[in-house]
Amino acid sequence: MKARLLALWLLLCLSCAAASAAGPTPSRAVWIWEAESYAMVENPAQGQEALDFMKKHGVDTLYLYADAYRSRNLLVENPALYRAFIERLHQQGMHVYALLGSAYLHTEAYVLPEHRADAEAMLQRVLTYNQAAPHAARFDGANLDIEPHILDAWNANTRTTLLAQFLDMSAALMRLKAVYGADLAVGPAIPFWLDGIELNWQGRSKPVSEHVIDLYDYVALMDYRDKAEGRDSIISHASSEIAYANRVGKRVVIGLETTPNEIDKVTFYEEGPRVMEREIAKVTAALAKNPSFGGYAIHHYRGWRNWLLRNWP
Repeated sequence: MKARLLALWLLLCLSCAAASAAGPTPSRAVWIWEAESYAMVENPAQGQEALDFMKKHGVDTLYLYADAYRSRNLLVENPALYRAFIERLHQQGMHVYALLGSAYLHTEAYVLPEHRADAEAMLQRVLTYNQAAPHAARFDGANLDIEPHILDAWNANTRTTLLAQFLDMSAALMRLKAVYGADLAVGPAIPFWLDGIELNWQGRSKPVSEHVIDLYDYVALMDYRDKAEGRDSIISHASSEIAYANRVGKRVVIGLETTPNEIDKVTFYEEGPRVMEREIAKVTAALAKNPSFGGYAIHHYRGWRNWLLRNWP
């Protein structure tokens, strides 16, 4: 009996040592779009059920949509709903970022100078909400989904102009944040290939990804590939952003896709959750020692949840 207890004790010690050596578990966020975010905010029971599901699957951060949807803007019209939900999330150890930008509002156009006021008003509403809310009910950050490359006008001849306008918009938003002195981590979702486009902006020529990292507090890199290692992989596409963010003291969150796509390599939809977790472990092992490594963000709640329930009940 004593021998068995000793063996169990030794096994426990070895397990604890291994966990300690592996370091802390990387943060894991989920993008939550309009309909699901509004449902969670408006219905406490539905919100708690979603929260329980996310916690069960290792999520500690919500990118919660916080703008207009179907002729309503709950953040402005009924901020008490957001306050109650965010307080509950914080009480349960979760972080909450305001997700800004959507297909519904066609916010890709916000990079255009004629829509700059719309972009600023979008962030202004979150800053105003945070200023009025008690500390426990404030957003911890904001994640911007403003993607100029989905504009109809995007092509080889216009992309540098549109990307410069994206940087102009970004600078305006960060100036607005500075005016408020907001303790709010603001960052955009950006495609991994921006590091391959050199751009002279405000007298400095460098990859667009580096301009973006300079401007914001962090970036969520849409690193949509279904393997960790090798050519055309998650690690290879994140390497330059991670290295640059190390140098300038910023964070890079690795975005992963789980919803269907006609290009198989951009999503884990076909491979399934077990393969994704295996590949995440490889990425974590490779990047964990980098101070800029900020964990993962999964796209997106509804698709990810359905995918999990279908493949990993």
